[in-house]
Amino acid sequence: MSFRSGFVCILGRPNAGKSTLLNALAGEKLAIVSPKPQTTRTRVLGVIHVLKKKGRSGAQVVLLDTPGVHRAETSLGRKMMGDVREAMNGCDLVLMIVDAARKSDPSDQLLVSLVKQSKTPAFLLPNKIDLLGAEKHKLLPIIEQYSKQHEFKEIIPISARKKEGLDVLLDKMIAALPEGPRYFPEDQITDQPARFMVAELIREQVLMATTEEVPHSVTVVVEQFEEGEKLTRIAAAIFCERESQKGILIGRQGQMLKKVGTAARLEIERMLGTKVFLELFVKVQAKWRDSRAFVEEMDWRRQLEHLVTAEPRS
Repeated sequence: MSFRSGFVCILGRPNAGKSTLLNALAGEKLAIVSPKPQTTRTRVLGVIHVLKKKGRSGAQVVLLDTPGVHRAETSLGRKMMGDVREAMNGCDLVLMIVDAARKSDPSDQLLVSLVKQSKTPAFLLPNKIDLLGAEKHKLLPIIEQYSKQHEFKEIIPISARKKEGLDVLLDKMIAALPEGPRYFPEDQITDQPARFMVAELIREQVLMATTEEVPHSVTVVVEQFEEGEKLTRIAAAIFCERESQKGILIGRQGQMLKKVGTAARLEIERMLGTKVFLELFVKVQAKWRDSRAFVEEMDWRRQLEHLVTAEPRS
């Protein structure tokens, strides 16, 4: 049985469970997760290495988690939707994930239209079936609704959080991919450098600790990253848009910033496997989400370019 490989784009509305699915399939935490909409702001790549076994070929599945599909109104939103379309361009398969526990609304049409425009084979994944309990019959009208709008190659109900249906999904994905080479070494599971995953882990804790407008107004930049055998020193800036938000993020006598820092440090230590000394600073960048230049500078790929060009030549 020949080796199969390909790129699979995970597409869905905000909070549909895209990042939870990526992490569950990859077996590692590659994307941050929170109950807040638009937690994922850029595409996140995860590589699944599948061993050959009876009835299944060996395979490499390259998953692309994308920002939640929405109608963009800011430079950040337009950048996010640009990442969605870029991820879909040239992929071999689309996983359209929908929240089975939520009523559909007219904005779901944007999601379906993107799938249609891509002309790429697509699976429909009704997610969060664990929340339906004994009311699994509610799946039928959801499946019927989307099946009328598009011809899906497979329809697989899942619970990404409970990992239900994922073995079936993986087998079906591999069968749908073409024969091809390994795109990544067997020991690589993502293309994100550690320092940028650190920034996301810090932002995740801000999302979990704050409410209302603050989570959406925050981005994080790692300004110092010195990795040692036993200790990694990290300094990061948390950017927000207003002085009032800065006050919330710091908190009374610095308690909020301490809470975020402690929780983030534990997650970072778990990822890096070393002790971490973490310093956090809060900075104000007015209306940064509407600044195309600032949004582009926040992209970790752009930051990586700057780091490479800034390195001293030997």
